[in-house]
Amino acid sequence: MLRGVAAAFLAYALFSGSDATVKALGASGLPLFEILFFNVLVSFATFGFAKPASEPWGHTFRMQRPRLVFARAIFGAMGSLTGAYAFTTLPLAEAYSLLFLLPAFATMLAIPTLGDHVGWRRSLAIAIGFAGVLLVVRPGFRELHLGHLSAALCAVAGALAMITLRTLGPTERRTSLLAILYLTNLTVFGGFMAFDFHVPTLYQIALSLVGGLCAGFGQIAMLVATHNAPPNRVAPAQYSQMIWAVVFGAVFFGEVPDAVAFGGMALIALSGLFTLFREEQLYGWSRRVLLLRNNGP
Repeated sequence: MLRGVAAAFLAYALFSGSDATVKALGASGLPLFEILFFNVLVSFATFGFAKPASEPWGHTFRMQRPRLVFARAIFGAMGSLTGAYAFTTLPLAEAYSLLFLLPAFATMLAIPTLGDHVGWRRSLAIAIGFAGVLLVVRPGFRELHLGHLSAALCAVAGALAMITLRTLGPTERRTSLLAILYLTNLTVFGGFMAFDFHVPTLYQIALSLVGGLCAGFGQIAMLVATHNAPPNRVAPAQYSQMIWAVVFGAVFFGEVPDAVAFGGMALIALSGLFTLFREEQLYGWSRRVLLLRNNGP
């Protein structure tokens, strides 16, 4: 159990490092689709290490519900695009605050799609999460722009991906889910990249390598985590990304949240954690959802 939880914290630290490189690449002037394409391409190189030994390569494209697998991949690509735009235009802590609305959106979307009932406890948790976002973003006191909308859309895309995984249940192999996600992202981002390709500098190539490797090895760490600990023990570690957002933002980008923003981030984390634990009690989501990064948090 301890090894699994430790691997989860390592996975989310690596994911946060990958997100920080996306922000740095955006600041360097590399086009967004090019950033995403190279990030996915490099992380795809680690795919062989992330494949469970129990899943043969020949079974990768043997899917029982291929439409839902491809739907999840499309939602993942949407999340990657909107999340990357948010990281390149917002302070990291502010972007993560909006991205962590994912559990709230997933809970709300589960009502019409899965027939879930949301009681007063989860409704209160959702309201607290939105209150936390208001403390961080402070609309009316600071200008809102497309980056804020993009971060919120990333949370929605991540919620749709989670709902799709919950619908799929344990019927599909992790290898299939990851392979289709990688190939979909490479196809979409590579296609758009062709219209505005810039030859990257050595600095941009180095950052792309670091970011892609962080993302790829993050998936491997997640595999180790879920192999050694149940998902309901692993999932809360994602909120450690709030800490990494503050650290990376302050050290590399000169972004230091004020006391009010810290209070808002604490409310968002408490809201998300309560939502995860409550849905585990009611629906046992951890028995039906493979923990994979949904390209947000």
